[in-house]
Amino acid sequence: MTSGGCLCGGVRFEIERAVGPFELCHCPRCRKASGSAFSAAVGVNAADFRLLQGSELIECYEAPILRSPPPYRVAFCRRCGSPVPDPPPGASWFEIPAGLLDGDPGARPDRHIFVEHQAPWFESRDALPRLTMQELAEWRRRQGRGPGGNG
Repeated sequence: MTSGGCLCGGVRFEIERAVGPFELCHCPRCRKASGSAFSAAVGVNAADFRLLQGSELIECYEAPILRSPPPYRVAFCRRCGSPVPDPPPGASWFEIPAGLLDGDPGARPDRHIFVEHQAPWFESRDALPRLTMQELAEWRRRQGRGPGGNG
């Protein structure tokens, strides 16, 4: 069991386990939403997630659809502005911002994605695979994970 929460502590949750993938996304929307070179997000099964407190503090923003549904959706704590998990209704799997976790999720980053949008001031020096949007879409189709994303 791993717990997590937002900066102010108003939103708290726990996950039974991370199932992955654990991706480092360089798409423009993730860069803007995270305020960093990339967002680090780890996949969890919805059944393994429990919101412990703060549902009243969770707000969502849905950006316009760029290519195809679903829209880019960001959930955040309205008190401190931290990103927070908010599973889409009916989802069996979703991603949690990894920086919110208090402990080790037992997973490690799998890959960089949307690398064609990498910030010009960032240089990746790790050995992780680096996938473009097209390569990611192909990989997700093979894995049965849906579209390549809306980044």
